[in-house]
Amino acid sequence: MSFWDKLKRFFGGGDDDLDLKVREVALGFVDAGEQFSATGVASRAVGIAEPALRKEAEARLHALFERGGLPGYARTEIAGMWLYHPEGVDPRGMPGAPVPPRPPTPSASTSTSTSSSGGWKPPKERASTDPYDTSGTLTLTPEQLRERAKKIVPWRTAWIGRVDVIPPASDERTALIDRGFVLRGLLTQEDLDEIHRIGDLWLEHHDSARMAHASGKKSADEAIEARRRERAEKKAAKKAEAAKKKAARAEAIATRRATDVIFLGEGVSSQLHDRRAENERLEAFGLPVIVTPEQLAAHLGVTVPRLRWLAFHQEAAQTTHYVQFEVPKRTGGTRVLAAPKADIAAAQTTILETILAKLPLDEAAHGFVTGRSTVTNARPHQGRDLVINLDLSDFFPSVTFPRVRGVFRSFGYSPAIATILALLCTESPRRPLTYDGRSYEVAVGPRALPQGACTSPALSNLVARKLDRRLRGLATKHGLTYTRYADDLTFSATAEKRSELGMMLARMRHVIEDEGFALNPKKVRVQRKGGRQTVTGIVVNEPTKLGLPRTEVRRLRAILHAARIQGLQSQNRERHPDFRAHLAGKIAYLAMIDPARAKPLREALDACRS
Repeated sequence: MSFWDKLKRFFGGGDDDLDLKVREVALGFVDAGEQFSATGVASRAVGIAEPALRKEAEARLHALFERGGLPGYARTEIAGMWLYHPEGVDPRGMPGAPVPPRPPTPSASTSTSTSSSGGWKPPKERASTDPYDTSGTLTLTPEQLRERAKKIVPWRTAWIGRVDVIPPASDERTALIDRGFVLRGLLTQEDLDEIHRIGDLWLEHHDSARMAHASGKKSADEAIEARRRERAEKKAAKKAEAAKKKAARAEAIATRRATDVIFLGEGVSSQLHDRRAENERLEAFGLPVIVTPEQLAAHLGVTVPRLRWLAFHQEAAQTTHYVQFEVPKRTGGTRVLAAPKADIAAAQTTILETILAKLPLDEAAHGFVTGRSTVTNARPHQGRDLVINLDLSDFFPSVTFPRVRGVFRSFGYSPAIATILALLCTESPRRPLTYDGRSYEVAVGPRALPQGACTSPALSNLVARKLDRRLRGLATKHGLTYTRYADDLTFSATAEKRSELGMMLARMRHVIEDEGFALNPKKVRVQRKGGRQTVTGIVVNEPTKLGLPRTEVRRLRAILHAARIQGLQSQNRERHPDFRAHLAGKIAYLAMIDPARAKPLREALDACRS
C-alpha cells in the first residue's frame, strides 16, 4: 500500500484532511499558549507508526506557519528540532525544552522563521532514525503531569482504583495519562484508540453473560410462572368442570333415587338393571303390566324412596319390617312367626289381591285357596283302603328368595320387578345382637317366605305347582289320589295297591327332594281302613260322611255341659280372651264337616251363661 493510500485510509479523505488535522493539533497548542515541536504535532496528527506520514505532517506544519497560520508564534531550531513558541519568549527557558547535546551553533541561534533570502529550509536530519525516539516530544515534564493530575477531583470520576475495566478516553485523568504515554513514545494514538475501543467493548459486553443469565433466569422464572398460572387455570377449570359434573351427577342421582331403584342390598341386586318384561304374557294372565320400579311404586301407592326402604335387604339392621315371636307347636317345640308391620303388610296385601290371587294353581292344592278348605282336601280320600299322610319339613323357609323371584318371572314380569316383588314378600330369619352399644337384628339364614305374611301361602302354592303336577301325575299313573293342604300331602289308594306301597313312598320322596323340598320322616303315616283315617284332622273312614275325631266332639260337648251349669268362664282353662267366640268357632268348623252333629252343640252354647 502506498503512502497516499495509507493516508487516505487513515483519514478517510485526501490531502486536505491531513492539513486540517495538522492545523487542528497545532492550534490546540496555540490556544493553550504552549510551545510545541513539529515532531510532536506530527505524532499527534498521524501517530508514530508511519515515519513517512509523520514527515509529511511536519512539512505541512511548516507550510502552515509560513502562510501565517500560527499567529503570535515564532519558530526556533534547537538541537536539530524545530520548536514553535510564543513570540518574544525564549524557548530554552520554557518547561519541557530539550537539552542540547552540544553548544548551540550560530546557525542554531537564529530565531527568525522567515528569511529575506526566501523559502523554508528543513532542519538537518538527526543521526537517529528510530521512530520511537521520544526525545523531541516530551513537551510535559513529570512535574507538570503531576501538577495537572492534582487538579483532578477524585470523586468526580468513577474510574480511580478500578482494575477490572479500561477507563474510557473521555475521563479527564485517563486523557492525561494517555497524553503522557504518547508524549513519551510508550504508546501511539492508534494503540490507545484500540485499547479504548476494547475497553469500551468490555464495558459494553463484560456483563453480557451475567445479564444473559439473569435474562434467561428471568425468562425461565416468567416461563415457570406462566406455566404455574396455566396449570392453576387448568386446575381451576378442572375443578369447575368436576364441580359441574358432581352437581350434575348429584342431580342425576337424586332424580334416579326419586324415580328408579338400582340397588337393594348385597346379593339381591344383580337383576335390577334388566327391565325386559313379557307384556303379552302378563295380559294373558290378567296381571297389571308393570315395567319400571316407578310404576310398581305407583301401583303399591308409595313413593320410589319408600319402595326402596321397604324392599332393601340388610344383613344387620337396627330396625326391620317384621315383629318376630314364638308360638308353641301342637306336637311340641316352638314355631317362629314374623308378623309384618303396617307398611310392608299394606304392600303385601296389594300384591296378594292384584297379582297372586289371579295366578292359577294346580287342582291338587287346597290350602289357602278361595273356595277350598280342609273339607275339600279330605273329601277325595273318603272310604279308601289306604290313606298316606306326608309332611314337608320347613315348608315356608324352603321357599327362598330366588324361588319366589322365579315365580314372578314365570308369569312375565321383568327381572327387576320380580326382584323387588320377591324382596317385598321374603325376609331372613334374624336373631338379636348387641354391638358397640347398639342393638341389631342379624340375618342367620337366607331370605324366604315369612310365616305371618299374607303373601306366603299363595307364593308357597305357586312355588309348589310343579311339585303338585308331578305328584299328581305319579298318583294317577299308579291309581292313587293326591291332594295337598299347605305342607300336608295326602295320598289314598285301594286295597290292590298295598303291595306297591314301598315303591310309591320311595318315588314320592325322590320327587319331593328333586323339587327342592324335604320330607319329614317323623310325620309319615300310613292309615289302613281298619283304624281311624284322618286327613288334615278330618275323619274319612266312611265313604259318604266326614267327621271330626270323637275325642274332639266329646270334649266340646263336655265343656258346653259344664258351662251351662257353672258358666263359660269356669271352663276357660286356657285363658282365651273371648272364650264364647272360641267355642263358636269350633262348632262352626264342625258344622262345615258334619252339620247334623253341630246343631245341638250350637244350641247348648246359646243356652250357656257367660
